[in-house]
Amino acid sequence: MTQIEQSAVPGRGGDQTTADSPVIERMRELRSRWPSGDGVAVFNEAYLDVVERVDPYLGRGGFDDREAAALLGVRCAERYLSAVETATAGGRPPECWRPLLQFRRHPGVRPLQFALSGLQAHVGHDLVLAVVDTCRTLGCAPPDLEGEFERVGDLLVLLEERIHDDLMPGPELLEIADPVTHLVSAWSLERAREAAWSAARVLWRLRGFPALAEEFGQRTDAGAGLVARFLLTPCR
Repeated sequence: MTQIEQSAVPGRGGDQTTADSPVIERMRELRSRWPSGDGVAVFNEAYLDVVERVDPYLGRGGFDDREAAALLGVRCAERYLSAVETATAGGRPPECWRPLLQFRRHPGVRPLQFALSGLQAHVGHDLVLAVVDTCRTLGCAPPDLEGEFERVGDLLVLLEERIHDDLMPGPELLEIADPVTHLVSAWSLERAREAAWSAARVLWRLRGFPALAEEFGQRTDAGAGLVARFLLTPCR
């Protein structure tokens, strides 16, 4: 099955994120498996905390604007969950997630780096395919979801803020010359979101050309993985 065809497969567990949604339950179940210092667990904990806190914002009901945003958010989360569950089962996850999965227990990588690497993979790859997923489900094109994309982007901003607030070393531990300072300042969520939106629109335009869509999806995945790997450069 090609990557563009995979994006049309309905997500597991329904389309709404609720307090007891399958997406949240799957995140909780993964949390119970891993020690707190595990790199994937660091990202999962931050993601779960934000999703649980902003759930009422996502809305419920018919496919109005807020429900479309909820659907897009769920499709995006399911991409992440599928990647880690595939790896846990011994399968081959998307390339963007492999650096974090490979270096998740590296003693020289800090929790902040683990979380940002996960966020990069999630935005640079999962969000792109989630837009295509949602367009197929709702029978619309990416421009029709621009507002919903921004709403999901607001959730990702909250996730980034949560990561910085909880995982950024304090001034007594972080020197100006510390390499992690450079890594954090070199990566931009805003730029990653802009790139994801452009990639989603291109991938949607290529849906009638499966071979090109497959190649473009692979390149997008590889590019997201390259940045994710740089964010995991050992800093101690």
